[in-house]
Amino acid sequence: MTSGQFDLLLHGALNTVYLTLGGGALGLAFALAAGLARTAGSRVLRVVGACYVEIFRGLPTLVLAFWFVFVLPPLGWQLHQMWAGMLALGLNIGAYAAEVVRGAIKAVPRAQIEAAIALDFTRGQRIRRVVLPQAYVAMLPPLGNNLIELLKMSAVVSIVSIPDLTFNGQLIRMSSGETTLVFTGLLFGYALIALVLTTLMRALERHAARSLGRTPDPGPLRRVLRRAEAGS
Repeated sequence: MTSGQFDLLLHGALNTVYLTLGGGALGLAFALAAGLARTAGSRVLRVVGACYVEIFRGLPTLVLAFWFVFVLPPLGWQLHQMWAGMLALGLNIGAYAAEVVRGAIKAVPRAQIEAAIALDFTRGQRIRRVVLPQAYVAMLPPLGNNLIELLKMSAVVSIVSIPDLTFNGQLIRMSSGETTLVFTGLLFGYALIALVLTTLMRALERHAARSLGRTPDPGPLRRVLRRAEAGS
């Protein structure tokens, strides 16, 4: 592989990271809004949140990306391809993550919410000071899984000519004819990015658990090692 081809793959890997993190940030914003709406006291907000979840959970990411890239311009809206890809990814993954947010909020003990009501907290104060700090810890593991799913979904947007890792790998394959080498490199590239993201999310989980005075989950491998040490 030439230096030029390596630089092309590196540029594609960076774009994949941008797509994943940008789509993840948008998805988290949509998920928080929809999750809070689905647990609100207002029926209108609950219906709006449910509509978002049911609609965008059923729409393919590729179709959304095509719509943003090729349908919006004739309607007078022009999005950069990277932004279109992030928006398509964020809307789709946000619909799944909204259920994570809703479940984590529902898991907060009712007694603590009632205590906040007794202290005359407004709904906004209850959410900021009581509900979200505890729900945040419960949200992190499944949201980490959603982020890895988002990373894998980002390869789909290469079909609309977004120069991510898969798209640039295809360019190299067509110019060099090295199918095995290129796609093996793509496998290792995505695996490496996923490993980095998983490590960062695990560190965030430990920090969040400590902030609430909980013992962080040591992870499956460490749990097995601890059992083995205890048995010996």
